[in-house]
Amino acid sequence: MKRSAAWHLPGTVRDRQSVTADWQRVDAGLIEGVTLFEMKNVLGNQGHLTEIYRSDWKLDDAGVEQVFQTAFEPGGVSAWHVHELTRDRLFVAVGTMRIVLYDARADSPSCGRVNEFRLGSLRPGIVSVPPKVWHGVENLSNERAVLLNLVDRAYRYESPDHFRLPADSDRIPFRLTNATGAGSSTGA
Repeated sequence: MKRSAAWHLPGTVRDRQSVTADWQRVDAGLIEGVTLFEMKNVLGNQGHLTEIYRSDWKLDDAGVEQVFQTAFEPGGVSAWHVHELTRDRLFVAVGTMRIVLYDARADSPSCGRVNEFRLGSLRPGIVSVPPKVWHGVENLSNERAVLLNLVDRAYRYESPDHFRLPADSDRIPFRLTNATGAGSSTGA
């Protein structure tokens, strides 16, 4: 007996698999040099504890010179930016955020690849973003979200290692939900 697909509306597309049965990510692979470490919350009597960074996780080979936080209002976006020399390590401390990476490095085996991560208080993880990989972040929460950045090179006030494109740039093959083209001056 043939089953009718009359319940499908025009344009219906099946979701692609995003995790395995044991909750491992399924995607085209990470951009060359990018690492993701997902940690678990430790439940306690007063709440929970989340480790943010440990050198023995071997996230990458770089040290930490500076740690800063950026608060994003609901729907807040900081995109698109890249560093020539600095490695960002992004951790969502409060709320839920989308972190999107784009590899435009012509000499990279993952050139043209996009990685998207949804991380936050409920699913903690830290993403190590190598130099020359474009990235943007977006607050998906209905409340203020807080992003921590543990960089390997402290910000150089007189010569910032920070380059930008507008949030709605056609040069990046991804659209953040609230990208307006205005960009943002907050670092991520």
